[in-house]
Amino acid sequence: MTPRAAFLTLLLAFVWSHPAASAEMTVRAEPGALVAALKAAAPGDTLRLGMGDHAGPVDIDKPLTILGDGKARILGNGQGSVVTVKAAGVTIEGVNVEGSGAKLDQLDAGIKVAVGGDKARLIANRLTGNLIGIDMQGGKDALVESNTIANRTDLHRAERGPGIYVWNSPGLTVANNEISGGNDGIFITTSHHATYRDNRMHDVRFAIHSMYANDIKVFGNRSTGNDMGYAFMYSRQVQATDNLSSGDRTHGIFLNYVTDAKLAHNDIRDGGEKCLFVYNVNKATISANRFEGCDIGVHFTGGSENVTLTGNAFLHDRTEVKYVGSHWLEWSLKGRGNYWAGHVAFDVNRDGIADSPYRPNDSIDRMTWSQPTSRLLLGSPAVQMIRWAQSRFPGLLPGGVIDSHPLMSPAGAGLDTPDLAPKGGTQ
Repeated sequence: MTPRAAFLTLLLAFVWSHPAASAEMTVRAEPGALVAALKAAAPGDTLRLGMGDHAGPVDIDKPLTILGDGKARILGNGQGSVVTVKAAGVTIEGVNVEGSGAKLDQLDAGIKVAVGGDKARLIANRLTGNLIGIDMQGGKDALVESNTIANRTDLHRAERGPGIYVWNSPGLTVANNEISGGNDGIFITTSHHATYRDNRMHDVRFAIHSMYANDIKVFGNRSTGNDMGYAFMYSRQVQATDNLSSGDRTHGIFLNYVTDAKLAHNDIRDGGEKCLFVYNVNKATISANRFEGCDIGVHFTGGSENVTLTGNAFLHDRTEVKYVGSHWLEWSLKGRGNYWAGHVAFDVNRDGIADSPYRPNDSIDRMTWSQPTSRLLLGSPAVQMIRWAQSRFPGLLPGGVIDSHPLMSPAGAGLDTPDLAPKGGTQ
């Protein structure tokens, strides 16, 4: 073969394997070669990790796709974050990530998306035994989907990290992840314009905990057996719909200094202290929710104003409403109130609305809330006389909650009745 023919043969072989000089390539990186492969890869390339352990920590500073097929593990050395994304357009899919550091002040994580890591895609990864599972620290328009996160549980609760930590990551979507261990399931601070949907959280402190997070949508999530379900604090434009809190020990939904909120079609069941806590909330609509099996159905306090409750069902709560205030609050809208299991009433015209209003608390309730030891007197004739008088002469009441149009059945609340059991078999 002449030199010219040999050159043309080599050129054709190169063209066939590299259709264009600028075309993206798929490169296989075997264990021990990941750092070199990341350094040699061109922007837009795909690295397919070979089965086995790949040494971390590693930084990704160019747009790449990292595929693990569920069989490759990036293993950290117990210091810092295992994988740090520093460039836009990075995808990490099907990779097992373990071995982060344990410094909470440094936010050590399995995968960290730093400022500049816009449009990151973290899909179907498994992150186990890390301090923080995924740390979103400034990347915009990212997707965190279908990951399994099981954080460290061998540390003191205050020393553990959240499954997903979110800071200043607008446009984020967090969907269909399963999170357990660590501290909070998803912790959000100072990060706006995001969607959190269909996530499943168990064995954590708060399932979803947001602070200073405006314009967020939280729907279809499942919280089971946690200290608290959904806590929203110091936030505006919060929408929480179709979420489940089952067996959470303190609160199902916790609202604290929230403005412009919408809570609808949430199912809070078999809880501990309070199904719903409303503190210093302004302008909120709470409708078509089920609050069942808590010590207190709803605790309403702290100067909350412009809050509408309609179409909710309060079922088998030991105390349906705790409200300590001097104003009358009307909890019905346009002739439609809520269903109260504790309200015994007639419906002569059979329109589904009780013929008498419902006042779920009186001055005796107020006294026992502020002075718990006074419960010893509840069975006395004097207390029973006071309650009888207040029921016959409502003007004697000092203010409180009144539902002028209570519903006769939970079905009248118009609740959707899908299967609200946790997805993915988590109980």
